[in-house]
This record gives sequence, structure tokens and C-alpha cells, in this order.
Amino acid sequence: MRTAALIPARYAATRFPAKLMQTLGDKTVIRHTYDNTVATGLFHEVVVVTDSPIIFKEITDGGGKAVMSKKAHESGSDRIAEAVTDMDIDIVLNIQGDTPFVKKEPLEKLLDVFKGSDGASVQVASLMQELKDPLLIADENYVKVAVDLKGDSLFFSRSIIPFPRNKDVPIPYYEHIGVYAFRKKALLDFTSWPVSPLENAEKVECLRYLEHGIPLRMVIVDYMGVEIDTPADLQNAARFMEQSTKNK
Repeated sequence: MRTAALIPARYAATRFPAKLMQTLGDKTVIRHTYDNTVATGLFHEVVVVTDSPIIFKEITDGGGKAVMSKKAHESGSDRIAEAVTDMDIDIVLNIQGDTPFVKKEPLEKLLDVFKGSDGASVQVASLMQELKDPLLIADENYVKVAVDLKGDSLFFSRSIIPFPRNKDVPIPYYEHIGVYAFRKKALLDFTSWPVSPLENAEKVECLRYLEHGIPLRMVIVDYMGVEIDTPADLQNAARFMEQSTKNK
């Protein structure tokens, strides 16, 4: 099973422009993401796919592999699909450029769901981690996911799901982590579909799969660090990195 990790890297992020080029410790955010993905040793190829000459230069000047998008794209999945069309691979991992604390174990779990007899039916998979802080559960910047008993996604939302109408029932809340794995055909199919109504309303791209009847197999993992969506996230990431360094 040939695997590739592709990292979509858009420069002009709406909520935090140029976030991927912000300095975190001794490197930029995008460089942390790329280097940590390569360090897992799980992939035949690791490629940053970007619309920005600045990001392209940041990666290639450090000896990494990057390609420029040929056209504008609605989502990260659309961006990497352009790059993988002619690649000889079976499984594509989409690792968001703003996830600098990538590590091997969660990605290995993600790849494993495609193996064995049960894995033959899995078309798309992704990661989630438990949220316990009520403020984060209510925060629209944290995309939540509800799953069935098999671990397949039922819905993704920026709202609180499930809603705790029955206060006596202990309900786990899961944050969707923006790391996806696709069979190549599933990814290419995704890009052939127009933006779907729920996806457009929530601005959560994986809802396009659900609206076409394809669930995502969700893999629960321990804390993955901090995704950089806002300037406050960058500060949190710096504190997380400092604490992690102290604990080594």
C-alpha cells in the first residue's frame, strides 16, 4: 500500500493571514508541520501543496518538497487532489499545514483502518480527540464530530453536538482534527462534486462526503497539540512547545 502525505498550505488564511509563516520556536509553523510529517517515516512521499511562492521557498530552501497549485481551490482537499492526480499511490493523507505537532502514532492508527477485511470498506478516515473544556466545546472554531457505535461519523458541526438535553447522561465531546486519509479515488471523486449545502453553511469541507452518503471512519487519539487558526492559538502553541520541551 503506497502512501503519500500532502500538506495543503494556503497563505492568505481568512482568520489569521500568513499564519503558516509565523515563527514558532526556531521554525515557521509550516516547517514544523512538514518536518514532523517526514520524521514519522510512514510515507513514500511528503509534499507541501501551496498557492504561495513564499511558502514554496520556505519548504524547498530547507530541502523539502513543495509544488505550486495551478489554480485557485475551495478547500485543502481540492488543492491536494490536483497534485495527486498523476501520482502512483493508494492512500493519501491530508495533513493541514497549521498542525505543527504532527507525530507518528496517530497517523499510523489512521493508516491502519484501511487494512484487513474491515478496512476494505473504508473510503475516508480522520482523527478526533476528546474535548472536556466547556469553553472549547462551545467555541465555533472547534469543529465537533458525533459518531456511531462503529466509529463512523454521523455529523460534523461548529455547534455543540450532541446537545445535552438530558443532563444525567455522560456525553463525550470530540473535536475533529484536520488530518484526513483517503483512498485516491475517493479524494478525486470529492473534487468532482460541487460544494454541498451543509458544507457551505458550516464551512466544514468533510460534510461534502456525508452529503454524498460516505461516512468518515473516525480514529480517537490522545492530545494532538494545538492547531493554529488564530493569533491566540499561536500563543497556546508556543506554551505547549515550551512545556513539552521541559517534560523531555
